[in-house]
Amino acid sequence: MNTIIGNDSAIAAQLLTAGNIVAIPTETVYGLAANALLPMAVAQIFVVKNRPQFNPIIIHCASWKLAQKYMINVPEIVHQLAAAFSPGPITFLVNKATIIPDIVTAGSTKVAVRIPNNSLLLQLLHQIDFPLAAPSANPSGYVSPTSAQHVFENLQGKIPYILNGGKCTVGLESTIVGTDENNKIILYRHGGITKLQIENVVGYRIEDATIAIKEKPATPGQLLVHYATKVPLYVGDIEQLIQLNIGKKIGIISFTKKYQHKNIVSLYVLSASGLLQEAATNLFAAMRSLDEKDVDIILAESFPNEGIGLAINDRLKRASNAI
Repeated sequence: MNTIIGNDSAIAAQLLTAGNIVAIPTETVYGLAANALLPMAVAQIFVVKNRPQFNPIIIHCASWKLAQKYMINVPEIVHQLAAAFSPGPITFLVNKATIIPDIVTAGSTKVAVRIPNNSLLLQLLHQIDFPLAAPSANPSGYVSPTSAQHVFENLQGKIPYILNGGKCTVGLESTIVGTDENNKIILYRHGGITKLQIENVVGYRIEDATIAIKEKPATPGQLLVHYATKVPLYVGDIEQLIQLNIGKKIGIISFTKKYQHKNIVSLYVLSASGLLQEAATNLFAAMRSLDEKDVDIILAESFPNEGIGLAINDRLKRASNAI
């Protein structure tokens, strides 16, 4: 199969309507999309990604209003958060309507829904009459793609079309929230919308349930081993880690500091100006690049544990857990 990279949403719409899978741009990462209402189409995602079939998939809709047909009994607080942050990098875990196939939700009665903030993807979504089931467009467990080229490098020959919407502006997957039995908000995954931003809307401290579930996750992105590089990656104090790995060719991921050592063969400073949002945008690209370098090990700093820094640390922790 020849894989084409293009920016024609009409071609993507035709392929998706016919039951094919297509890579799509979002503001977070690139997704591997299929008609969420066609189980056979969704099944292709699992084959191409080699994705565990117990891992649920987010569905993407053109608007929160149009998304209503795919959910039931949604608490008012969820509608308020959707009004505040959608379109945007936030996903809502809600009770699913029967029209959503079980393969999308891994048998759960809840479905993860979001409205992406990418103009080309929204153009595509308005051309079709179904939501798109779309996890990240990478082999399962590997670093998520933030450009069309990343997708091509990993999935060429496996999918017919990559809709090229440019570089992802957020660069980390969406925040995922749901509600408890009292309709209080629960945070399931750190992402592009911070915990503090959500708390400012709801008016109370929200429960953080982001501890990974190893066997059967409640939402996408909760697998303990996730976002992993092929090269071993460790997170911590860079200077100490260098001393523990003398003699190895080292790649470095840092926030602002330019480390110097004879064993460092490649260094990525994610934000020279110290902006966590910029660091988040550059994280996955740096991980993928170092994975292709001639290095024996990748060392990454722990980032400030605040705002989107929480999401960066979460991704690095899950990448390092594979080692």
